[in-house]
Amino acid sequence: MFHHVTEVKPITNYSLLVRFADGKKKQYDVKPLFNEITAFQSLTYVTGLFEQVKVDTGGFGISWNDDIDLSCDELYINGRDI
Repeated sequence: MFHHVTEVKPITNYSLLVRFADGKKKQYDVKPLFNEITAFQSLTYVTGLFEQVKVDTGGFGISWNDDIDLSCDELYINGRDI
């Protein structure tokens, strides 16, 4: 089952506030991905890139560019309820 994203906002310390179609809100910490996935490291040194996050068409995930994205289920399952 997909948990469609309706909105994403960058917040402090490389975290995201994510809203889903079912009304849930989650906070997702991107920092652990810096050590796991090389492409995510550019979010720390390319000025303004982290703030450019957007919801993908259909709400199946979010992305910053063609190389950096996250699925809606990753955000839903591993995000912290708020």
